[in-house]
Amino acid sequence: MTAELLRASYDPGGVVLSVLIAAFSSYAALDMARRVHARERRAAAAWTLGGALVMGSGVWSMHFVGMLAFELPIDIRYSAPMTLLSWVLAVAVSALALALAARDRLDARTLGAGAAVMGAGICAMHYTGMAAVEIAPGIVWHAGWIAASVAIACAASAVALLLFFGMRRLEGAQARVAQAGAALVMGAAISGMHYSGMAAAGFPAGAVCLTRSGLGGHGLVSLIVTATVLLLSIGVLISALDARLQAEASGLAASLRQANARLHEANDELRRLAFVDPLTGVPNRTLFGDRLSHAVARVDRALEEPGRRDPERLGLLFIDLDGFKAVNDGEGHAAGDVLLREVAQRLQGVAREADTLARLGGDEFVLLVESIAGAPDAVAVAERVLEALRRPFELPQRRVTLSCSIGIVLYPDHGHRDRLTGAADAAMYSAKNAGGDGYAVFEPRMQDGPAEQLDLQQALREALEADGLRLHYQPKVDARSGATTGAEALLRWPHASRGLVGPGVFIPVAERFGLIVRVGEWVIEEACRQLAAWSAEGRTLSLSINLSAYQLRQPDLAERLGAALRRHGVAPGRLVCEITESAAMEDTPTTQRVIEQLTALGVKLSVDDFGTGYSSLAALRQLRPHELKIDRSFVLDVAANADARAVVDAIVRLGHALGLRVVAEGVETALQRDVLVGLGCDELQGYHFGRPVPAEALGWHATAAA
Repeated sequence: MTAELLRASYDPGGVVLSVLIAAFSSYAALDMARRVHARERRAAAAWTLGGALVMGSGVWSMHFVGMLAFELPIDIRYSAPMTLLSWVLAVAVSALALALAARDRLDARTLGAGAAVMGAGICAMHYTGMAAVEIAPGIVWHAGWIAASVAIACAASAVALLLFFGMRRLEGAQARVAQAGAALVMGAAISGMHYSGMAAAGFPAGAVCLTRSGLGGHGLVSLIVTATVLLLSIGVLISALDARLQAEASGLAASLRQANARLHEANDELRRLAFVDPLTGVPNRTLFGDRLSHAVARVDRALEEPGRRDPERLGLLFIDLDGFKAVNDGEGHAAGDVLLREVAQRLQGVAREADTLARLGGDEFVLLVESIAGAPDAVAVAERVLEALRRPFELPQRRVTLSCSIGIVLYPDHGHRDRLTGAADAAMYSAKNAGGDGYAVFEPRMQDGPAEQLDLQQALREALEADGLRLHYQPKVDARSGATTGAEALLRWPHASRGLVGPGVFIPVAERFGLIVRVGEWVIEEACRQLAAWSAEGRTLSLSINLSAYQLRQPDLAERLGAALRRHGVAPGRLVCEITESAAMEDTPTTQRVIEQLTALGVKLSVDDFGTGYSSLAALRQLRPHELKIDRSFVLDVAANADARAVVDAIVRLGHALGLRVVAEGVETALQRDVLVGLGCDELQGYHFGRPVPAEALGWHATAAA
């Protein structure tokens, strides 16, 4: 006979609330699963424990709220110990689910076993919670509904695991939408399991609750719901913050990897640039020195081998182009760079794979030839180099033909390893002095010249340190009145044994040994000091100084010159900077920028040796000089040669048309003076008016009749 059961019902609001909690818990669970899988082992363990607490509390809360929504004609209360045990089981099942979600892959066996264990755990949680209801007589269970609840629990667990793994591939908004849909599916499955389990329970008529002091009431529902929602919200918020921080960390790590990659590339490029000539791409002086040292060491080891009578030798060819300066000055540095790159390519074509071609600087190259028998082999290489460089070069504006001079040394035949390059350089100069377009094999007598230059550069260094240079001044006079209008500062070097050394001797040495910038700085400082001294004497005339092409390539030249003017309190307009025509027309960014800075500073610019180089009228207008200075080669013949007069006349007319003063230098006779005055020159300079002398000997009252 079937026992009569109490009529049960559900509070609709409680049911809806339990389903929403189930969906929210599922949403949080999916977030936790993502965090557990994405972290390293120790962090994954922490996320598993924290996630199990949040997820388990959410699932348990759904079950407990669903049970509280269950209404009977009698008052139902729940045993606190059994209720707590059901919560512990929910947390344990959640920990198991998250641990499975942390795996790299989910096979069928793991899915089946995991779903079965998780389903059993969920059922254990549910029926432990039901056991917290102690009534007499006891609950009547329906086996079919129990089986259905177990099946639903296992199916829900399998779906949850599949969703955990399936959500990993999604990112961004797509992942959020999919996660929300999956949470609804999981929430419905969990709710289905719970309410099928509740349907399995029947309560006999006349039953009495034995736990009247147990848990229950609407206040408890509110407390559990509030605490659960707060816990789940905190879990989802922490998960979202962690996801953002992890994404930012990943982005920073990716940026750091990219930065490191770029840094490695930059370091590789710097290492390459440290050993490669940037213009031609061949090894530079540093790499050549290293290759030479290793090659010499190999020859030395071969010499030490017992029974080795005739070891292989090294050949070193020092190659210097003949006529490169004319191309550089006439066609510009851009064309010169094109030429040097083509020269390097041709020389590489001559070199063997085992040989080393390097550029030492300017138009100087060296070719290290290894494993040769003697001088004939090195000479054969030199002849191939000469032949390769004799072929015409196609430049942007014209075709040019060059030659080269080659110095040859052998090791160990021609001296110590440390002097090989110097010996090859000396042999090259011997070939150049013989007319160029040839080679010379080193002989000891060839080093007499270079040794003298070494002595000269050392003495010049000492003179710079001891303020041993001097400026002499040659007056510049007004062509019409004969009054002194200014002077040009000319550099002299009083040498203890050589006497007064002119710039034609020591300026090339300064350029070759890297002293020209220091010499130029000394001239600027001394000129500004002298202008200040003349101002103190009441003389406010102008002073011209010469700037070399090397100085114009110094980007801070204008800054240093301006500092010297300010230091001595000299107005910039009293200083005239003379620049040769070829240097003024040099089309390089640094040179043009320096000239613009000098103009902006307020110093006057003079184009020196005008008429001997290649001038662009457009460039001349852009340069905006103060004066043109006619080269002395035209002044020398101006009185006797009609062509010279025509050139001077054209320069004067051009200068005046551009609003420039025209200065003629090298005036040595009264006849030259008269012709130049008649042609309209503004200022004159030369021995006719005064030789370069120290400042204290300068005559200030020279006249046209002097």
